[in-house]
Amino acid sequence: MRWTQTLIPTLKEVPADAEIISHQLLLRAGLVRKLAGGLYTFLPLGLRSLKKVEQIIREEMNRAGAIEVSMPCLQPPEIWQASGRYETMRDALCRVKDRAQKEWVLGPTHEEVITTLAAGEMNSYKQFPKNFYQIGIKFRDEIRPRFGLMRAKEFIMKDAYSFDTTDAGAMESYRKMYDAYTRIFARCGLQAFPVEADTGVIGGNHSHEFMVPAATGENDVVYCEKCGYAANIEKAISGVPRTAAREVGPEIEKFATPGVVTIEALGKAPYSVPANRQIKTLVYLADSQPVLILLRGDDQLNETKFMARTGAIAVRPADAKNEADQALFTALGAKPGSLGAIRNVPTGWKVYADERLRGANDMTTGANEDGFHFRSVSIERDIRVTEWHDLRTVTAGEPCAKCGGSLKIRRAIEVGHVFKLGTKYSEPLNATFLDETGKRLPSVMGCYGIGVTRTLQAVIEQGNDKDGVVWPVTVAPYQVCITPLTVAAGSAPMVLAEKLYAELTEAGIEVLLDDRDERPGVKFKDSELVGFPIRIGIGEKSLAKGEVEIKARAGAVQGVSVDAAAANVIEWVRSELARLNAPAKPVI
Repeated sequence: MRWTQTLIPTLKEVPADAEIISHQLLLRAGLVRKLAGGLYTFLPLGLRSLKKVEQIIREEMNRAGAIEVSMPCLQPPEIWQASGRYETMRDALCRVKDRAQKEWVLGPTHEEVITTLAAGEMNSYKQFPKNFYQIGIKFRDEIRPRFGLMRAKEFIMKDAYSFDTTDAGAMESYRKMYDAYTRIFARCGLQAFPVEADTGVIGGNHSHEFMVPAATGENDVVYCEKCGYAANIEKAISGVPRTAAREVGPEIEKFATPGVVTIEALGKAPYSVPANRQIKTLVYLADSQPVLILLRGDDQLNETKFMARTGAIAVRPADAKNEADQALFTALGAKPGSLGAIRNVPTGWKVYADERLRGANDMTTGANEDGFHFRSVSIERDIRVTEWHDLRTVTAGEPCAKCGGSLKIRRAIEVGHVFKLGTKYSEPLNATFLDETGKRLPSVMGCYGIGVTRTLQAVIEQGNDKDGVVWPVTVAPYQVCITPLTVAAGSAPMVLAEKLYAELTEAGIEVLLDDRDERPGVKFKDSELVGFPIRIGIGEKSLAKGEVEIKARAGAVQGVSVDAAAANVIEWVRSELARLNAPAKPVI
């Protein structure tokens, strides 16, 4: 391909609405263009790289025994109602109506569709196991699309769904997908690592996310360098001890705390109650029902953990300034800052407590009377706890629950997610089969997603420098850019450029010939910005020495003889391809 025959609209300036480096480079390198918030058009170079990511995924899915299908984006809401996700994912669903005013769902994922298919086609144990996958467009009604392809309304995803007859078989399917994901991200040149994850609205009881370390990532990952433990902060646990027990008086003591409404204020003189001896009381609405959540004063609630542990679907904190919520605080008898779970807890309200408080005594908590607190509180004696759960958010420096090492936290981008679903979808959607004894059982399922467009941007987020993108050779739009500094027909640089172009193309190397009549500086800067893995510069001065200048994207310029140039580049590209395509070792 010649530069003048395609469209590569590079930009010198950083677009004002591009917040992170990968989004900036997607636009500056002429890979995509924004149509509207969360909607992007892929330009020729961006599409080439996207298709390469897709092909790597397709090859590894096929290698793992998955079968490619294509499912409709337009889905009937009835199957979503049957699975229960029409309500739980309501805020994320894009819905449209046809001319008959019938509602349809634009698929954000396809668990319901594939399970409906399996219910109609797979009725005997002899038809198992099966794993179906597709690569296609998904739609999600993002409240705030941002970061380019990272959080978009329309995106490309690879989703796969396995069907097994036993739990053991489902775990084997899970392992195959886990291993395939390890290879996929390695071949894309990504340093991705798996972490334990919450299953969220997808459901199931076993899950890993594949994360790419990035300062601009939207996920916090907790990890231990000593033993290798890693988990999304929504799932992470630590080895922090429970609150130490102390001697405590025979009953609680009420004391005045006028104007004290924060953990910090209660910790100051004249009260001097440290945060780790305070009980923080939160008022929440869980599936529209009021509940109290108790944590130690120096801990923070992890809402995702709360939802996972309690099964709540819709959760939000009650707001004392919200007229609709004011009745909750009236029922308790106090405003936030003086709340507790000892007195005035309305009948029917559940009280959830974090495990770190179990057995704690000599604690201080609100008295459910503005301006007053209780001290000498014993959790077991004075508070009626409905359920105990791990509800707190892990913080850096805490001991690892597995080995005692010091936990660390870093930001990361989620590029893939694997779930063991069990029978969450097969039961309500009647995806059953007859086993060897003639007994009808539900299929045991798994689902496995990769954000294809997100993966492409993650490659750029991880591979860049001050000059632009640094593509791995496996997903670069072109592997080689030939840059003659003189493009006049018949000129020595252009004649050699054409010759090298033909030789490299014949050898299966993907080449872009920069035939623009531009200044050398412009051409070199564009080459660096777009990020071609290797560039061959051909000028009159180097030719006078019988050389061309070869530069790997992240390396130095080297003079190579004209006769050896093609062989040198072919060897380099093939070596890089072999390195990145080597089987990756799974770490599960």
